[in-house]
Amino acid sequence: MSDRLLPSGAYCDIKQLLQLRFVSRGLQLFSRKPSTSILSGGMRTRFRGRGIDFEEVRTYQPGDDIRNIDWRVTARTQIPHTKLFTEERERPVVIVSDQRSAMFFGSQQCFKSVSAAFLSTIVAWTALAHGDRVGALIFGDKQQKDIRPRRSKHAVLELIHQLCDFNRQLKSPLPQPGDISLLQIIEETRRVSKPGSAVFIASDFHDWTDACEEPLFQLQRHADVTLFHVYDELESHLPTTGMFTITDGEQRHQLAAGDKQVSQTYHRRYSQRVALITKSCQKMGISLLSFATTDDLTNTMRELYGKSARKPGRRQ
Repeated sequence: MSDRLLPSGAYCDIKQLLQLRFVSRGLQLFSRKPSTSILSGGMRTRFRGRGIDFEEVRTYQPGDDIRNIDWRVTARTQIPHTKLFTEERERPVVIVSDQRSAMFFGSQQCFKSVSAAFLSTIVAWTALAHGDRVGALIFGDKQQKDIRPRRSKHAVLELIHQLCDFNRQLKSPLPQPGDISLLQIIEETRRVSKPGSAVFIASDFHDWTDACEEPLFQLQRHADVTLFHVYDELESHLPTTGMFTITDGEQRHQLAAGDKQVSQTYHRRYSQRVALITKSCQKMGISLLSFATTDDLTNTMRELYGKSARKPGRRQ
């Protein structure tokens, strides 16, 4: 089986999401750096509220913190020994996948909803492979599904089945009044995420407003947050030639793709929205990663989370 899997089409392929388990083998969401001191040192745990675990005792070496000397072993062997510690290896990983109507759109290769499900599944398999507990929140227009974090293959399988169920319910890219908003998604994520969690949110963030910033700030105070911004190229740039029709579900208008002013205005509005999100994330120290529906997501995730790659998460 080829390890190059590409999301495609308007709906998820459950077999493909299951195969992503093999893609995740070479990935690592978080750096595992050992700490030689409980109280000080160059390496600190990357997650709020988490501790460090005793790893082993070894012979004291110049530069080791004397506060970590194991006096019992030293007395027994008459040779100085020191304790080594590593970051706590298990943490809740909460995956938030946006499967609302606005995600049911794509001009090439696949829809945004499919890309979000693809990314969510890669994160889930990777977290499980490294012994982390996997949980999820999946949001549709009117309902959500909560998956309790647990260290089990069944948690990932439940996530995959629920992603496909929510994905198959999508029929139109037009949101309706009363649909779940991004603000509600962030607030709900904040409510269920335990201190020390790593939270990954996959969405197009089409309904981002200034009101989203406060609950996101509160969320990142006790969890490490990464935003996966999923977009389609047609949302960013109009075609360069031809006539095309746009509609809001009630009215239709024709636009000339070659109209420079129209194209510039279209692109500027998209760029302004992304800039608002980017500015908020930079201010809060939150990692924001963008993925186009035409991207080779398996290769992109390897570049970002391959074991030799520098992790894009929170600063150390």
